[in-house]
Amino acid sequence: MSDAAVWDEARRRIQAAYDPALVRGAGHRLADLLAGHLTALQAGDGCVLPWRRPPESVAEACRMLERGPGTDLSAESLLERFAELVTEMLRRGIHLHHPRYVGHQVPASVPVAGLFDAVGSVTNQCMAIYEMGPWATAAEWAMVQELGRAIGWQPGHFSGLVTHGGSLANFTALLTARNVTLGDAWERGLARDGPPPVMVVHADAHYCVSRSAGMLGLGTNQVLRVPLDARRRMDPNQLDEMLRGLRATGQRIVAAVACSCSTPVGAFDPLPDIADVCRRHDVWLHVDAAHGGAACLSTRHRHLVSGLERADSLVWDAHKMLFMPALCAFVFYRDTSHRFETFRQVAPYLFDPTAPALVEFDSGLRAVECTKRSAAFGLWGAWALFGPQLFADLVDVTFELGQVLYQKLLAAPDFEPVHEPQCNIVVFRHLPETLRDAPPEQLGRFQMDLRRRLIESGEFYLVSTNIDGVGALRVTIINPLTTSDHLDQLLDALRDHGRHLLAER
Repeated sequence: MSDAAVWDEARRRIQAAYDPALVRGAGHRLADLLAGHLTALQAGDGCVLPWRRPPESVAEACRMLERGPGTDLSAESLLERFAELVTEMLRRGIHLHHPRYVGHQVPASVPVAGLFDAVGSVTNQCMAIYEMGPWATAAEWAMVQELGRAIGWQPGHFSGLVTHGGSLANFTALLTARNVTLGDAWERGLARDGPPPVMVVHADAHYCVSRSAGMLGLGTNQVLRVPLDARRRMDPNQLDEMLRGLRATGQRIVAAVACSCSTPVGAFDPLPDIADVCRRHDVWLHVDAAHGGAACLSTRHRHLVSGLERADSLVWDAHKMLFMPALCAFVFYRDTSHRFETFRQVAPYLFDPTAPALVEFDSGLRAVECTKRSAAFGLWGAWALFGPQLFADLVDVTFELGQVLYQKLLAAPDFEPVHEPQCNIVVFRHLPETLRDAPPEQLGRFQMDLRRRLIESGEFYLVSTNIDGVGALRVTIINPLTTSDHLDQLLDALRDHGRHLLAER
């Protein structure tokens, strides 16, 4: 093939890929496929998890790549192939919008929010500097203001940003805490005389807090865990005693990390008391409100996060209880002067010195990411479309279902709740009669095996955890279309699979 022919072929492929008519046709087909998929799931059809072993899924994905587009780049051929690929994606993924999904803290997201996200993706509205993402920046700022007011702060006195996930959000906030509390750690590092600095954290804090300590140069051994009370909340008296001892020895404290709520059982720490203790000892208070921050929006449940406004920093994931597509996590600072303490750098190739007023709107100065997707479009669009009451409704409905499940567990002689839930996270164990007197290790192993058997059946999806070293089943009701009947079906399914599991043994 001549050079001219090669270039003609390249141009033909590029033109086909960028053809607006292809976008129109593909968009119509996508809308129909998504609507059909969601309709079937909301009716409870099919399985929750179409289980296949990882090598099988990878092999199938590779086969679809190997088939390729062929030589026919007509709109009709491409649209047929597009529909085939989307159908396979929908068929093979986990079905979070199925009402029998009660697993991880990943929601059945508000579907239309994904369409707002798609606008940013198709047009590639990225961020780092305002001029590269003017509306993405505006949408993010608008949502920061809305959520900040919901926390209880006055406009102009706080700041916030969006980043990619709660782990990165916690790291970003704790990096800011380190730089503020240790002064010149950004420039000089941590090496100096005296004991190394520590972080004091909720004993059940998410693993990303320890991971952050490692990345910050503190070391995971410098993460000190505060004992919990009977409801697995941080004990303010224990925190007070720990901070007093550390201050007495001249120990540098980067931050105290509380939870609203904790991942294992959804426990909300008593923030007013914790804030009093931190203020008394002059310690930065960071709150991981990735899951529970949305309680701010609910009249019924706002008391769970009372005192959140006193945190020096906090994180709040929109892709959890605001029911947004992943990933969209907010970082907030109560004192707006801390907004540029995270990174003390200059990048003249990126930031324009002729427009210094724009620096406030250049996210690259405050976020780990340089290029960042327009992660707030989905939330901004859904909020503008439905208003804030929708998000209060989502919290109220799912938290209430947590209580409904708890009452069902109390009434069932073959189930045992591990705790009284404060939200939509419920942890429990199935206790068939034959296992009533089983040693903890055997009982815990049974929960793990039971969970594996159930999820591979496709009937339900739930997760497992360890409470006091013993395995347990953990449910997060994070699909607002789940009902009390589905929860009855869950308990029946666990009984059925439990009987078969015990019979095989």
